[in-house]
Amino acid sequence: MATTAILPIHAGKRAVATALRMSVSYIENKDKTDGGEWVTAYECDPLIADAEFLFSKNQYAAITGRDQGSRDVIAYHLRISFKPGETDAETANRIGYDLAMKLTHGEHAFVCCTHVDKHHIHSHIAINSTSLDCMSKFRNFKGSSFAVRRIADHLCLENGLSIIEEPKPSKGKSYGKWQGDNKPQSNRDKLKQFIDTAIQNAKDYDEFIATLIAAGCEVKQGKYLSIKVPGADRFARCKSLGDGYDEQAIIQRLSGLRKEMQPHDGAPTMPPSSFVITVHTKFSLLIDIQKKIQEGKGKAYENWAAIYNLKQAAKTLIFLKESGIDSYDDLVKKSAAASSDYSGKLSRIKEIEVRQKEVSELQKNIGTYGKTRDTYAKYKASGWDRGFYDTHATDIILHKAAKKYFNDTGMKKLPSINTLRQEWATLQSEKKNLYKGYHELKDKRIDLLRAKDNVQRILGIGKDVPENATQHEQKRKITHDR
Repeated sequence: MATTAILPIHAGKRAVATALRMSVSYIENKDKTDGGEWVTAYECDPLIADAEFLFSKNQYAAITGRDQGSRDVIAYHLRISFKPGETDAETANRIGYDLAMKLTHGEHAFVCCTHVDKHHIHSHIAINSTSLDCMSKFRNFKGSSFAVRRIADHLCLENGLSIIEEPKPSKGKSYGKWQGDNKPQSNRDKLKQFIDTAIQNAKDYDEFIATLIAAGCEVKQGKYLSIKVPGADRFARCKSLGDGYDEQAIIQRLSGLRKEMQPHDGAPTMPPSSFVITVHTKFSLLIDIQKKIQEGKGKAYENWAAIYNLKQAAKTLIFLKESGIDSYDDLVKKSAAASSDYSGKLSRIKEIEVRQKEVSELQKNIGTYGKTRDTYAKYKASGWDRGFYDTHATDIILHKAAKKYFNDTGMKKLPSINTLRQEWATLQSEKKNLYKGYHELKDKRIDLLRAKDNVQRILGIGKDVPENATQHEQKRKITHDR
């Protein structure tokens, strides 16, 4: 159960450098981050993050000519705090990092620091308001607090953490009181949490059950669905957990893809022997039953897994028919073609991103060079006067850095800023068009690899794809693409 907040940081009457240094220094405090163990960063060095933020703001001013003075938002302070005892520092830091990445879409540098000096673990993230290309700024849009909370809730569910079901925008439990509420979770609360998380990660009822079992729960499917969470002494009927947790409600929460399995005429909601396949139900990888038995799974699991595999085999067959695949050789060719198309598109996207970064870096240095050229010329005319240097040290240092960049890259003639902007915009347009088909192609590739894996298991064919390839792709699907 995590609380979140996003706060703009203004320089006010302080120097921008001072305001940035104070903000970053507080969240990076070694006494709070276990000696700096829980400090991560994106597109910046944590040791000099404040200086890098300041440099990007100077570039922004040089490129755009905009200056909002004391009203300018120089950074954002994002905070996510977790329920005491529910998570560890590593998970909290990863969630904080992913939260900032999803909020900024990877377009702003940030530092994520997890504090472990209190009884509640919490992460602070300092986000540079200036974008990586130094041409725009992050705006604290209307409803951003709600967006932050929604992203945080999704990440918490992915990591098996609880969320606040009905957060109150005002007059609710105060942040301080909430942090002090450190009552241990009951088994019923834990079960609700397991169910909520499984529903978030499953496409259908079968995957929902498989997710619970993989998480260490024991499942009984008799007249009523009963589940025992790890550490509990006995099973609990889901229908006793309240509204939204009986079998029918769970099916409805799973997007209603198995409507034919809802109760009717007094029949049990989810009979254990039911076998209903629809063309709308996605298939999953078959379970290696023998491997699971060797890991200590019992007879009940073996029976359930056998039925589960039979269902997935039928769903795989439906997928192959819908895809017009009538032979194993055809499946191999189409999966290879999909992988090739996917790799080619991904490779081009990466090439574009590399070039965009080069263009942005060139823009920064050209802007700096033009902005500081007159100052450097006067410094040279002064005979390299020490007093002049002390007064204009920042501009002189930036000018030298820009010149060094041009020399290192072998730049003989500098392109115009407008030319670079047009190139960057053209690359961005191409990247957006590539992304339009990227996710669809990625899903198609995963489906074909999964089908190929299942067919190989069913037919006993030696696999030429690493056993964990499709599992790895599935895990990547539920994380943010960076």
